[in-house]
Amino acid sequence: QVQLVESGGGLVQAGGSLRLSCAASGGTFSNYVMGWFRQAPGKEREFVSIISTAGVRTAYADSVKGRFIISRDNVKNQVYVQMNSLKPEDSAVYYCAATLTYGNLRVEDYVYWGQGTQVTVSS
Repeated sequence: QVQLVESGGGLVQAGGSLRLSCAASGGTFSNYVMGWFRQAPGKEREFVSIISTAGVRTAYADSVKGRFIISRDNVKNQVYVQMNSLKPEDSAVYYCAATLTYGNLRVEDYVYWGQGTQVTVSS
């Protein structure tokens, strides 16, 4: 059983940056592929980024490619997403999640989820 806790959300102006963190406990963190998802009001939860167990492979949704950077620290049991050049349309609750297979981009492929952290980008 893996517990995930996100932090780092907040209110930022368009063009600004935020770094989200996700702390994992209760399992072997390095065994899990980690992903970030987001959900805006009235919309479905969507894939943002994914990172492999060793952090060698990463992938991004087209909407964030070139602006967001995912990383992980398997010693600290944390995964991060650095969000730059933020836009109002990036406003959402951001979730980290764990899965066993790199390439899983669907919500239903992820086993463990955090409670989410709110990101609001003002124009």
